[in-house]
Amino acid sequence: MWRLPGVRAALRRIRTAVEQLSRAEAESEKAAGAMERAVVRCVPSEPKLSLSFALADGSHKNMQRDQSEPLGRVLSRIATNALKGHAKAAAAKKSRKSRPNASGGASCSGPGSEPAVACEPVVKLYYREEAVAEDVLNVDAWQDGAVLQIGDVKYKVERNPPAFTELQLPRYIMAGFPVCPKLGLEFGDPAGSLFRWYKEAKPGAAEPEVGVPSPLSPSCPSWTETGVEERVYTPSNADIGLRLKLHCTPGDGQRLGPSRELESVCRVEAGPGTCTFDHRHLYTKKVTEDAFIRTVSYNILADTYAQTDFSRTVLYPYCAPYALELDYRQNLIQKELTGYNADVICLQEVDRAVFSDSLVPALEAFGLEGVFRIKQHEGLATFYRKSKFSLLSQHDISFHEALESDLLHKELLEKLVLYPSAQEKVLQRSSVLQVSVLQSTKDSSKRICVANTHLYCCFTHIYLQCGYIRLIQMAVALAHIRHVSCDLYPSIPVIFCGDFNSTPSTGMYHYVINGSIPEDHEDWASNGEEERCNMSLMHFFKLKSACGEPAYTNYVGGFHGCLDYIFIDLNALEVEQVIPLPSHEEVTTHQALPSVSHPSDHIALVCDLKWK
Repeated sequence: MWRLPGVRAALRRIRTAVEQLSRAEAESEKAAGAMERAVVRCVPSEPKLSLSFALADGSHKNMQRDQSEPLGRVLSRIATNALKGHAKAAAAKKSRKSRPNASGGASCSGPGSEPAVACEPVVKLYYREEAVAEDVLNVDAWQDGAVLQIGDVKYKVERNPPAFTELQLPRYIMAGFPVCPKLGLEFGDPAGSLFRWYKEAKPGAAEPEVGVPSPLSPSCPSWTETGVEERVYTPSNADIGLRLKLHCTPGDGQRLGPSRELESVCRVEAGPGTCTFDHRHLYTKKVTEDAFIRTVSYNILADTYAQTDFSRTVLYPYCAPYALELDYRQNLIQKELTGYNADVICLQEVDRAVFSDSLVPALEAFGLEGVFRIKQHEGLATFYRKSKFSLLSQHDISFHEALESDLLHKELLEKLVLYPSAQEKVLQRSSVLQVSVLQSTKDSSKRICVANTHLYCCFTHIYLQCGYIRLIQMAVALAHIRHVSCDLYPSIPVIFCGDFNSTPSTGMYHYVINGSIPEDHEDWASNGEEERCNMSLMHFFKLKSACGEPAYTNYVGGFHGCLDYIFIDLNALEVEQVIPLPSHEEVTTHQALPSVSHPSDHIALVCDLKWK
């Protein structure tokens, strides 16, 4: 309901009113000679508190003091700092041959005498109009609303006000693609914070004021409001060539902290035109109702693999070099994922920095929260919609570690040790399994096990080689998922997403769908006789590929085939709809994937699932 235009407009009006009121109060206080601010940061888990304020001489003080220290020591230190600041200011005035000291600071000189060194000002802390005793510990003395007095100057103490610890705009901005700032907030919440977007009126046209340089260009741009007062801004074609500025005030719904402004380091670039996912977004304009779970599985192509000579010359020689750059691809990935309005998103080949700096800010702004599991150079990420689910627990494993140490896989390991060459290859692989148990926010009895993986890939003849390795990894995965969904959380349904690097004709797919695989299956010898390892496997799930068996989910110059799946528990879930994949014409517009209109060599699987 909160997405309805009328409600959103009302929220914007309320936020604007709050911001205007805050600004008016600040101006009123300033006009009335109101108190300065003294900001205190005091966190129980840290031994020290910080205190920051501006002295009368204009210098800014940041102090770190033990929370267990008596207040009197801090006040004495403040008095010393104030005295030093006064002395520096006096020396500066004298060097400039300024007029006699007319400030109200304390002085030890008499009438008509030479200027003398100022005395230490009286420094006191008051709470509810009573002086705080100097033997009170810092942790108890510095309360929100207290008043610090330094000489004739008074400061209002703000303890743990909302504050930004990090604020960053993307390095590459394109028209038609959402700009999601990376926010680090302490004692605040993005939902309680205020945002206002500006754009250059004319790029670099205005001359700077004398002595005021711009960090961005030789000239200072003038700014006009965009009218957008939300966390995310999507530039239009009219913004091409312009820089953006974000004015934001941290808040917690009741208090507002100090505002900050941030200007983009780049100008808005033109977008690529129609992308492969634009038509798919027509099916996913709204978030699904509570009875449904829109699920996405997507290998987004790790930057660590896209930015190699092998990738540029062998894997993707047809792709424009700039379209392989991470900053470019991140714009497409963010727009594609946010446009699906998904409830659960499972991603593979996620760089750690991409997760924290790109995916988390973008998806968090659209109501999703995520967890990450590193493999080696990249890993897995699972996001879930916070309005629908909360994270109950995580049960991630590394396949080779679990196989060697977990008693769940004792029988499988006993079979594998009979084939030393195969065992060695299996235990060398770094593949991992991410398992998250989610609980419905509307009905606590509804829980679901979401698994996410990326099975081993040989990079050559994907569907022919290393099939036995993927079979064993899948056996470990299913045994572990069964333990979580049957032993730890009895009878909860399973959604198993991933890039399984296996076509529907392989042993891995046969094993998942049919529940067993015989010891004479050809995949046990997929790497030749030397690594042959014949064994039979069984599992007890009843699984189905929710999106069926598409002609391909991976389309590169030398290969195309279906490698990605969303496997679901048929006993508890059913498929409501499958979002159509891009047409073959769309996929091959630029020969193959990735391309200027598609950020990965894989295609996202998207479907709406329904609780039975």
